[in-house]
Amino acid sequence: MIQRIQTIYLLLAFVVTGILPFVFPLWTMSDGKDYFFMQNQIYVIVSGLSTTLTLLSIISYKKRQNQFVIGRLNIILNLILLGLFVYHSLNLSGETLVVSEKGIGMFLPILAIVLLVLANKAIKKDEDLVKSVDRLR
Repeated sequence: MIQRIQTIYLLLAFVVTGILPFVFPLWTMSDGKDYFFMQNQIYVIVSGLSTTLTLLSIISYKKRQNQFVIGRLNIILNLILLGLFVYHSLNLSGETLVVSEKGIGMFLPILAIVLLVLANKAIKKDEDLVKSVDRLR
């Protein structure tokens, strides 16, 4: 059932992981240059995998258990991406001539994780409802 609430959460997670990183920079250096996620190949790979898993989860709406597992994997992938962002931001030198400001792009994995958790909660609720109906028959 593609019209369920988890599909809306997954579509929002797709927008957060697939479209918004092109708009919001991760860092802004003191010389005015923005640092986007595309400038690091690892960020591009992990973000691409997260976007692909989100689309795969939307498409597999008939198999709720697979959708739930894909959502969990996607949460783990976004946690890895967030850890990479934090690691890189902590390694930026803050007291040299090149001072950086953290951008809103750093928080996109957090928003994606929240949306994926909400989607998984709705998927679990649907699965429990189907199991309870099967029990009555």
